[in-house]
Amino acid sequence: MQIVQIQFPDKMVTYDQFVSDVAARLASHIRIQEADPVFITQAKAFKIFGRANVERWRRKGEVTPCVRPGKLEYETSKLRELQRKEQDYL
Repeated sequence: MQIVQIQFPDKMVTYDQFVSDVAARLASHIRIQEADPVFITQAKAFKIFGRANVERWRRKGEVTPCVRPGKLEYETSKLRELQRKEQDYL
């Protein structure tokens, strides 16, 4: 049986180790998202993701709040997606 390895700039790992690491990270993300409510208030979004981030995403049109009587709510899964996305600040 041939062992397949993947070369990264800082180290080499076996394919099996790489797949196991990816699976563990995905499982962690899935557990976090399953525990999340579908919508969170703007105040909670500011607390979790940072006010500047939420306001920037809203200005850029990447997230739109749901207007409910007396409060603004955001879709949690969309905020998590934006949180994982690499930001280009230039």
